[in-house]
Amino acid sequence: MSIATAHSAAAEFKDTTMAGFRRRLSGSLVLPSDEGYPAACRVWNGRIDKRPAAIAYCATREDVIACLGFACDAGVPLAVRGGGHNIAGKCLCEGGLVVDLSRMNRVTVDAPARTACAQGGALLADLDAATQAHGLATTTGVNSDTGLVGLTLGGGFGRLGRKHGLSCDNLLSAEVVAANGRILRASERENADLFWALRGGGGNFGAVTAIVYRLHPLGPMVLAGSLVYPWAKARAALKLYAEFSSAAPDEIAADAGLVTLPNGERAASISVFCAGPVDAAERALRPLRAALKPLEDRIRPIPYIELQRGADATFPHGDRYYWKAQFVRAIPDAAIDALLERFPAAPSPRSLFVFQQVGGAIARVAADATAYANRDAAYDAFPVSIWTDPAHDEANVAWATETYEAMRPFGTRGVYVNNLGDEGEERVRAAYGPNFERLAAIKRKFDPENAFNANQNVAPR
Repeated sequence: MSIATAHSAAAEFKDTTMAGFRRRLSGSLVLPSDEGYPAACRVWNGRIDKRPAAIAYCATREDVIACLGFACDAGVPLAVRGGGHNIAGKCLCEGGLVVDLSRMNRVTVDAPARTACAQGGALLADLDAATQAHGLATTTGVNSDTGLVGLTLGGGFGRLGRKHGLSCDNLLSAEVVAANGRILRASERENADLFWALRGGGGNFGAVTAIVYRLHPLGPMVLAGSLVYPWAKARAALKLYAEFSSAAPDEIAADAGLVTLPNGERAASISVFCAGPVDAAERALRPLRAALKPLEDRIRPIPYIELQRGADATFPHGDRYYWKAQFVRAIPDAAIDALLERFPAAPSPRSLFVFQQVGGAIARVAADATAYANRDAAYDAFPVSIWTDPAHDEANVAWATETYEAMRPFGTRGVYVNNLGDEGEERVRAAYGPNFERLAAIKRKFDPENAFNANQNVAPR
């Protein structure tokens, strides 16, 4: 949609109830005619180009209620935006109303109870700063500018996942504004079916305005970093990673990647994080560090907050991104061969292939205990294309797609919902497996008209 078309849609709003709607908001409303509109439409992935008719920056829960009522009365599409870090840009909608929660980002910590309450627009950085002030943390992602709610509703991978479970496994309760404007509280004791669905079911069930997490002692210093190997040792490095990670204790989370160094040479890396004391972590990592001589050993004690910000520079706002992900249970030699054949063809030197380790505590939760179903996976595996010039879109998307296809023989056919692009219902079903039909039934109960459909959608059944 062009800005002109978006402006036309907003004009229709103005002719009806836009003036009254603006007065009802404690926050602010941005329209296509406003100077700040282009900036308000920008999200993390620069490939996303959507033009809402209005963007409401909510300041309170009551603002969210007003937004849902307005969208319903006006019969326009609705999207909810927290961090805006989704690869598919699901936080925006063409010609509709974006409910932006970014100004509702307060985090409060109850240190004796080891809990934290975060508002719907809080980022990982907000939670990390608040909890680390008390030597506490919970599982979150690996980019500090990611929205907490979106991460958690899709499951929530992170460095602490193998020891403490997914972000959604540490969710104690949530405050949800339903499509009809009702404020619902979801926990094991209240609206338990909704609580089950929120833990992995995405943004299908309402606008989540607050979440409460269970916290765990951690930091402030942790042992983490990467080992970088020359391309000549890439096969040996990936084999070492497969062996080490498959036997690693829950305190260790190990990822691997194929990358391009600043000098243009291809390389392999193994990244590790240890959730235990630094001295014990040093001992646990000694065999890995000694097994194969790296170009660089970057493993060191580091403040946890600094570690959580470490990948931000690799994935800056506004660059162009594409990936296609799948789960695998193992990394056989044939998979390594397929990757080593495909990776040198990556058209962008910033692109990479990633194995993100899961398992551990994540796998010890029953597949039907929460909406998140792919508990048996050992790794999330995906090529990541990163570039800046729109003229290079086709080449970068093609490389990532072809690399994904080369890895399909080794996949489980499951996928992490937070890593889905616009890939259709079949892939959404792959994210939820046997839990899909139960999610659809809960969707019918809490959002029968499918007002919340700007997501990896589970339609009401």
